[in-house]
Amino acid sequence: MRSIGMKAELLKVIGHPARIRILEELMKGVKCVSDFEEFLEISQPNISQHLALLRNHGLIDYYMDGRLRCYFLTDPIIPDLLEVLNRNYESELPRPACCPVTKKGKYPGNRKH
Repeated sequence: MRSIGMKAELLKVIGHPARIRILEELMKGVKCVSDFEEFLEISQPNISQHLALLRNHGLIDYYMDGRLRCYFLTDPIIPDLLEVLNRNYESELPRPACCPVTKKGKYPGNRKH
């Protein structure tokens, strides 16, 4: 079971657009660095830095195929997290009718976000 600190660290590690795209691609199967270069508009050294961070946190790993490093997912939480992030929700959660402690007050309705 992950501690609260480990959960926060996991969210920080995946919380970058390039790393989310990398993880989404790895959900489709094994990829090499050159595969990431095709769709990420960042340099190969920068891609390698993102891959190293994900690997250091145990989210991915790689094997060698000749001179190529072939990356794959290792942490089973990643597909679940990405599925939730990609889900479309029809509506927001219902608003409370009043304060659950005092049983007073009333939610004023729509507010600007």
